[in-house]
Amino acid sequence: MRLDKKPLKEYISNLGFFHVGFARTRYLEEESERLENWLNQSYHGEMSYLERYFDFRLDPQKLMPGCKTILVLAMNYFQEPRPLNENQSKISIYALGKDYHKVIRSKTKEIIRWMRTNYGEISARAFVDSGPVLERVWAKESGISWTGKNTLSINPKTGSYFFLTCILTDLEFEADIPIKDYCGTCKKCIDACPTQAIHPDGFLLDASKCISYLTIELKSNIPEEFKGKMDNWIFGCDVCQDVCPWNRFSKQTNVHELQLFDSLKQLTDQEFIDMSQDTFNKVFSQSAIKRTGLTGMQRNIRFNQ
Repeated sequence: MRLDKKPLKEYISNLGFFHVGFARTRYLEEESERLENWLNQSYHGEMSYLERYFDFRLDPQKLMPGCKTILVLAMNYFQEPRPLNENQSKISIYALGKDYHKVIRSKTKEIIRWMRTNYGEISARAFVDSGPVLERVWAKESGISWTGKNTLSINPKTGSYFFLTCILTDLEFEADIPIKDYCGTCKKCIDACPTQAIHPDGFLLDASKCISYLTIELKSNIPEEFKGKMDNWIFGCDVCQDVCPWNRFSKQTNVHELQLFDSLKQLTDQEFIDMSQDTFNKVFSQSAIKRTGLTGMQRNIRFNQ
């Protein structure tokens, strides 16, 4: 018997998620060749973890046997006006506040507790960039968004500045209807990408050229071919989102944990360069920036100079 979605959606919305979608579990056969080709062309760069658990990415049943429904949740992180510091290079707005992994993970635990209180001894697993789950595919399946030419998820009412998380459960809900693609003939993201990481036809990203990859995921030196092309970004990149016409509908996040840290707002590039490891650990203990680390941030700043 399919359960009523309304009480669960209301609870999730009250926790700060502005979109909630439901998808029926299935094997993502059409994604198999696409993912394999993407990996074979080394578009994932040094992110070798993407090569592992290939079958798990395509089949949620391998992640959670008995799974019937995938809940897809979206949390807004947009901030406007964009914080400016003329002595600090650019940092993606998703990293201005508390690490979203921590914020969302705590909320998904609350959701699962609520589900067990209201539905009994059910099975559920939540993933916040922590497992082999194709979140953007499930976001499309659940009607939250389509995958744009920049390969990011886009919602026609709220744009693309949001995080995705998936909860797998053995509960059965009626599936939502996917949204169709509304990118049309627009190529703004393709034309604006500073490193030409997006395929000329769109819908395909060479992550090894993406500024977000180069400043966060890449642990070795940034290749010299990107000198002068980083557009002054030192952690992440928002260019393909900034130019997307759908983001004219983006609104300020009401999730206070994701809003700008005062300690980050005042930091200059030179202070990053002169910073001790102890100070970095203290300032960024709750930030996604710790993923790159102090030496990584210093590398990125120097590469832009």
